[in-house]
Amino acid sequence: MEDTKKPQSIELYLEDDEQTQALAEQFAALMGPERGAHAGGRIHLKGDLGAGKTTFARALLRACGVTGRIKSPSYALLESYKVSNLYFYHLDFYRFSKAQDWEDAGFRDILQKQAVVLIEWPEQAGTQLPSPDIELTLIHADAGRQAQLVAYSEKGRTWLTSLILPLPRSARDAAGCLPPPRS
Repeated sequence: MEDTKKPQSIELYLEDDEQTQALAEQFAALMGPERGAHAGGRIHLKGDLGAGKTTFARALLRACGVTGRIKSPSYALLESYKVSNLYFYHLDFYRFSKAQDWEDAGFRDILQKQAVVLIEWPEQAGTQLPSPDIELTLIHADAGRQAQLVAYSEKGRTWLTSLILPLPRSARDAAGCLPPPRS
């Protein structure tokens, strides 16, 4: 059943890659394997080349427990991983020339509820994709980037209200995992 509530959104300024990674780490805690039956979700990543989409995706995957090299799916179109019983799919539609390309490639089957699906350049699939839980748009701004997060599902709205803002330098700082500074 499609969620018909009005999308909810927030905007924030990310000073650098560290804050982009901190945002990704917070999402990892909300959708990763430790969430059990509530794990998984879909995030669409939009923005110009070099805006931080892959930085965000890599940080989220790493924070969810993906080890080893995390490659950009720019040429392969899809990189997949498995942590515990949870599948992770990182897709990049930049090279698609028409909206039907993603379905012709057989990607509809991986949009499972019990998977983490990150899609860069989702607009290349036109209206063929189901709505994401969150759409993250990154735009170059000054030395950092402006981030707009739009929630399209109840899960996405829950994620937005769970974020700790303003972003700490690292999500680990927010969780109190680092020792206090020495006096």
